[in-house]
Amino acid sequence: MRRLFIPAILLFLCIGHASAGIFDSIQKGFDMMSTTSDATQKAARPISDEEEYYLGRAVAARILQTYPLMKEGKLTEYVNTVGTVLALHSEKPYTYGGYHFAILDSDEMNAFACPGGTIFITKGMLMSASTEDELAAILAHEIAHISHRDGISSIKKSRWTEATAIIGSKAAQNYGPQQLSQLTGIFEGSVDDIVKTLVVRGYGKTQEYDADKAALIYLSGSGYNPEALKDVLERMVSSGKGSEGGIMKTHPGTTDRIDNIRADIPRTSADPGPLGKRTGRFTALLH
Repeated sequence: MRRLFIPAILLFLCIGHASAGIFDSIQKGFDMMSTTSDATQKAARPISDEEEYYLGRAVAARILQTYPLMKEGKLTEYVNTVGTVLALHSEKPYTYGGYHFAILDSDEMNAFACPGGTIFITKGMLMSASTEDELAAILAHEIAHISHRDGISSIKKSRWTEATAIIGSKAAQNYGPQQLSQLTGIFEGSVDDIVKTLVVRGYGKTQEYDADKAALIYLSGSGYNPEALKDVLERMVSSGKGSEGGIMKTHPGTTDRIDNIRADIPRTSADPGPLGKRTGRFTALLH
């Protein structure tokens, strides 16, 4: 398992040397600092978009070790089209590696937003949507987690501080086995932090509420009915689906979320014009 992370670490290090002088500026900062505590403070900078992308790819790879990918070309293309339109109406319409949407071949009802723009939706979750608007609502919520960098916030601050301290130090000019081993461990730990949040612990209530609120805006801006988010959650609660795990486990507080969504739904309604087209293509592909 550890060897799988080494290529990602090497890419991670290449970013450090190539990304707009970020690490050069860190190096200069270290040269001017006289104490270890000052150096650590300087090292604790935000994770860049490039670094987020490579972390997200590693997270996606880890998820795919548990959930097989569903290889349905037309359906995957359709989900990508819906998701891309929604992403264009988010606070972060473009990411370093772009948005990518894929379907996991699992009956579990869940969806995962990997840092940097990869979003997985399970077959079970996809089939739970009764309209394209509801599918859009599910994707919009996950896009919000990426826009808000909620996955990245799962990484323990101490890990990233240590990583940037190693990369920004003079020793980083000649990476040896010790530095590579340290960075590999930090990278693995960072990926573990994110995967545990996505698959096991779930996000905090504030993150969920904020993602719901943002999703309503994305839906409205894209011409979808924002009430679809409330509808899909209400049906999941009433049917009891996912109560043993899945999205009910990793997206907690569903009843409270529904109440908040009701209060936050924009007054503007969806454009009824394209509704027939949306219904037609959704039905053709999913029912």
